[in-house]
Amino acid sequence: MTDNNSKSQAYVQCINPACRAQFDCMEVLYKCPKCGELLDTLYNWDKIELPGKLSNFGKRWATRDNRLDFSGVWRFRELLNFCPDKNKVSVGEGQTILEQNCAIAEHLGMKPDCLHLQYEGLNPSGSFKDNGMTAALSHAMMVGAKSCACASTGNTSASVALYAHKCGIKCTVFIGTGRIAFGKLSQAMDYGAQTIQIHGDFDDCMKQVQDVCNELGLYLLNSLNPYRLEGQKTIMFRIIEALGWQVPDWILVPGGNLGNSSSFGKAFYELKELGLIDRIPRLVIINSTGADTLNDLVNNKGLKWNDGNVDQKIIDDYYADLTAKNFSPHTIASAIEISRPVNLKKCLRAIDVCNGLVMAVPDEEIKDAKALIGKYGLGCEPASAATVAGLRHLLADGTIDKDARVACVLTGHVLKDPNLTVNYHKDLEGQFSNPPVEVANDLQEIIKLIK
Repeated sequence: MTDNNSKSQAYVQCINPACRAQFDCMEVLYKCPKCGELLDTLYNWDKIELPGKLSNFGKRWATRDNRLDFSGVWRFRELLNFCPDKNKVSVGEGQTILEQNCAIAEHLGMKPDCLHLQYEGLNPSGSFKDNGMTAALSHAMMVGAKSCACASTGNTSASVALYAHKCGIKCTVFIGTGRIAFGKLSQAMDYGAQTIQIHGDFDDCMKQVQDVCNELGLYLLNSLNPYRLEGQKTIMFRIIEALGWQVPDWILVPGGNLGNSSSFGKAFYELKELGLIDRIPRLVIINSTGADTLNDLVNNKGLKWNDGNVDQKIIDDYYADLTAKNFSPHTIASAIEISRPVNLKKCLRAIDVCNGLVMAVPDEEIKDAKALIGKYGLGCEPASAATVAGLRHLLADGTIDKDARVACVLTGHVLKDPNLTVNYHKDLEGQFSNPPVEVANDLQEIIKLIK
């Protein structure tokens, strides 16, 4: 496995089948300049020295004194080989675990050894975003970027600020008014980012940050950036690694801006194409009913990938209706509080590749699932819990068998949104509420409570 010239190995291509324009990786592009569609990072695999089998990547655990081998992203660098090793940035991302959780499995009626929780909260900034940010900032370093920006519901701003600080790049983050959990906002401020709060929601911030980046030449770090999605592929590589290099039956992931689901579909397509896996797992993308654009478009409007010939009129009409209604999404799962996901079409492709499903669950079920995960697991941010809330439904209706091997992606750390956690318990908001008990400052009274 060697580090060859990235220009001969990787390139960027438009996903529009009527366009398919290609561009060099040294160009800084987020949408196709010819037709305006999303871009993919693609590889000339015959020019990349790949391992004979996926498990060979595990040998790098023996050389963890090498900063790239220590990284849970760059350990798999041949599968996202778009820049030289000298430009690859790392702060120790990807040191995550896949927890086999028998207690939650039994609670849901599953075979005890079948449920696994992929805990991305162990990343340096506390969320899955670090997988993508280490890749995108590596590309930024390769092209000589000096200043960057992002729109965020919270986790992106924290991760961008951390990695930009590591790179010595100026960082500006756009957040919506009152639309960010303080646990996440505190990170962006602490890591030195310039924080701009816009009167609007995430979709408003997303529009503004694209215009600002185009006007000022800033490096955009939202998941429109195709290199971010390359880093996020490695979440799937680590799940396979943790399962003894076996593919699970099902992957469940929160929706939101649809970067994760898009990258997972791309990861499995590439692994199967390269002969590194023999089958592709099924994918379920789960949103809150308060921000259910994908669910509505796919399950109610019939929107499909259709070999890349996506019916744009369905999307345009849907978004026009949102605008006419002055709709703004509302959910306690702030990380997925998005109504116009930028990676919609790539996600449709992932659904096609993975024979995927889409669903939405109410906030009350997300809160209960979050408390259940906390009671029997590791604790997670609200959006993460949409996976377990959705799993409950899929088991109940027989879509997922009780002995199927399931991996739920928990996208962020429990301390990302501590206010919601505390309020759920102290205000008795759900079946798993565990409020503090007041007692007099008296030894015997305290003992009575503990007995």
